Amino acid sequence: MPSMPADRIVLTNQFLIAMPGMADEAFAGTVVYLCEHNDNGALGLVINKPISLTLGTLFEKVELSPPSDPLAETPVFYGGPVQTDRGFVLHEPLDEAGGHYNATLAVPGGLEMTTSRDVLEALSNGAGPKKLLVTLGYSGWAAGQLEEEIGRNGWLTVDASPAIIFDTPVEQRYEKALGLLGIDPRMLSSDAGHA
Repeated sequence: MPSMPADRIVLTNQFLIAMPGMADEAFAGTVVYLCEHNDNGALGLVINKPISLTLGTLFEKVELSPPSDPLAETPVFYGGPVQTDRGFVLHEPLDEAGGHYNATLAVPGGLEMTTSRDVLEALSNGAGPKKLLVTLGYSGWAAGQLEEEIGRNGWLTVDASPAIIFDTPVEQRYEKALGLLGIDPRMLSSDAGHA
């Protein structure tokens, strides 16, 4: 992987919070957890848009025994507009004793994202990570694209908080993410400021 220039901002393990007036319908009102950001672009998962699919139903579709309640009733989320037929599991980091999965990206200083079926098999058997969020699809940006969108006031950024992903009710995640910046959502305008 190419090294980042010293003056480059790295947004890995941060939340992207969509500004009001976000033109892209796929991202309006979203909070995205950035799993990776480098010279090649960025990859993240939307954490606050559940879809009408539960983990129990997803497990049946992939021919696995559903996980135990209440996990089976947990919603699956819209992770973004790319590869919406593919699952992504955002979860707490596993310690060495917890084992690892075939295709896991360890987010530096943050969580882990697994795309291999073995994490679902572990959950089906009552094992696996205790704190997780499952998405279909992901959010991706080409090199420089995310920086350009941030420069046009499309996104706010803040260090991510696992408590917002795993412990905060879905309908409060946007507001709580803004709260990390000390911002009340009612104070935001959809108009960019110009001097």
